[in-house]
Amino acid sequence: MYLDLNTDLTKEQIMIKEETHKFAKEVLRPASIELDKICDPEEMIKSPILWDTLKQAYELGYHTVLIPDTWGGLGVGPLEAHIIFEELAWGSVDFTVSLAVTCFPAFFASLLPNDRLIEEIIIPFCEDKKASFIGCWAITEPDHGSDQACPFTPVFHDPNISGSCRAVLDGDEWVISGQKSAWVSNGTIATHALVYLTVDPSQGMAGGGICIVPLDLPGVKKGAPLNKLGQRALNQGEIFFDNVRIPKEYMLVGPDSYETLLDMTLATANAAMGAFFTGVARAAYEEALNYAKQRVQGGKVLFEHQLIKHKLFNMFMKVEAARQLSRSVMIYNYTNTPPKIEYSIASKVFCTNAAFEVASDAVQIYGGYGVSKEYVVEKIFRDARAALIEDGTNEVLMVTGAHHL
Repeated sequence: MYLDLNTDLTKEQIMIKEETHKFAKEVLRPASIELDKICDPEEMIKSPILWDTLKQAYELGYHTVLIPDTWGGLGVGPLEAHIIFEELAWGSVDFTVSLAVTCFPAFFASLLPNDRLIEEIIIPFCEDKKASFIGCWAITEPDHGSDQACPFTPVFHDPNISGSCRAVLDGDEWVISGQKSAWVSNGTIATHALVYLTVDPSQGMAGGGICIVPLDLPGVKKGAPLNKLGQRALNQGEIFFDNVRIPKEYMLVGPDSYETLLDMTLATANAAMGAFFTGVARAAYEEALNYAKQRVQGGKVLFEHQLIKHKLFNMFMKVEAARQLSRSVMIYNYTNTPPKIEYSIASKVFCTNAAFEVASDAVQIYGGYGVSKEYVVEKIFRDARAALIEDGTNEVLMVTGAHHL
């Protein structure tokens, strides 16, 4: 196992680490490699490999990492959550993002529970062992991607900029119309969506609401799964809402609390992204290190060349820095209210950049083999590239984070 500098890990935490790594190595990575080979994303979402893997993850409770044991979730602390996320993403970041996003409807319902949400959303999700309840996070829109990632900034309150997916209260129901863009993770296979939409457009993007929408309701339509560069085992696709009616109890927050809850959402998601891509950076580094100690060039193994040693040590430092930052941020922001979003953003930006740089160096160390699909570093590199845009582009997130300094 890769060395953990935290010598205070308990036996239980070490066991969690070892068991999660074993699952990532034996189940997630092989499955993600096989799914990556499927050219047609429509074929991929129908593959038994996808569904068998998700079911195995659900059986182990990895879909409930963020949900308290009060409701039947794993009930782990932030350190354990980081360990789990890092190890899962070491094996397959595409599956890890899918498993993290799937809990969004139930997770946010558990933060603001009512009797109906407990009975119809939280408990069924936590008790699911067959991947029959799959959540997605429907926030991004065709004309509003990064606009959604700027709470507490001046542009967020500009009445000339408001979301296109909107909800209107009609008696005891909310009526939803509009579209979410092709970047909705799990969008093409989800059964339920946590939807971020506009309730009061006069307040700009700040006039939003957050609700849960069962995706089998009349008026819901899903687009085709997106054909993309990396993270191909993570399906993404559009969702359309045409006068979709949900119970009043399914609207979690309105404009009065929307900005605060969005801020918390981004703090949670970006902290998780830091943990995920620490795992990705580590995976790329370990592959390159192992290869460099075996591949002979110039009469000796690559690792004996000074330039390669320098490159690998630089990669090693980035992995360690990513782990320390992302773990510290997750522990703080998952245990303090309100969280400090600037630290979660710093974690997301630093760790995704580190993952991409380390993966790029790994490809370079492999030489021609690095761009061959014969080796996993090629996939890791593509997966890492997507992260610089995923969950908010790094450039826009940095502007948002700077407003909190």
